[in-house]
Amino acid sequence: MTIYLLTKNAGKIKAANSVFNEYGIEVKSIEKEYPEIQADSSIEIARQAAQEAAREFNVPVIREDHSFFIHALGIPGPYTNYIEKHLSVEKLLALMKNESDRTAHFELALAYAKPDGVVKEFVYNVPIKIKENIEINDPRGGWNSVLCLESETRPFTEYPEEERIHSWNKNYIEVAKLLQQTKTGE
Repeated sequence: MTIYLLTKNAGKIKAANSVFNEYGIEVKSIEKEYPEIQADSSIEIARQAAQEAAREFNVPVIREDHSFFIHALGIPGPYTNYIEKHLSVEKLLALMKNESDRTAHFELALAYAKPDGVVKEFVYNVPIKIKENIEINDPRGGWNSVLCLESETRPFTEYPEEERIHSWNKNYIEVAKLLQQTKTGE
């Protein structure tokens, strides 16, 4: 069985393979760019792109979209990528300077679309905390130098992705279980 992942993001492909390989499901990447709709939720964005790719390529497609919510600021949500490109980590920390609530979360939304129009949706949150200072700079200049998993003290830049991949692959596990049930007729 093969599943197609609509992404160029190596981290998402790695997280998907960490699950689907265990279930005997091959992951192939569709690297076509679709215009990303502007929406207030990640699941809407993921659904639209997955449906479009499933129809065009006539294969089952997964599209995952992430939002990041800083609780004290109420932003940026699905607009994370845009805002992070325009708001340096230094400016983020300046905005957070007087905030006692340093919590945040990533919302991971996944849409699994089949060519016949059937869509299954999966969403879960990864709790995050925001450090008060930059300890190790992110060579890409991003916020990863101050973001930590809730149970960690190290920012993302300080340890390998393999150590935290389990935090990012829960939606893939749900899809793999769904595909396994469909395959066995349960």
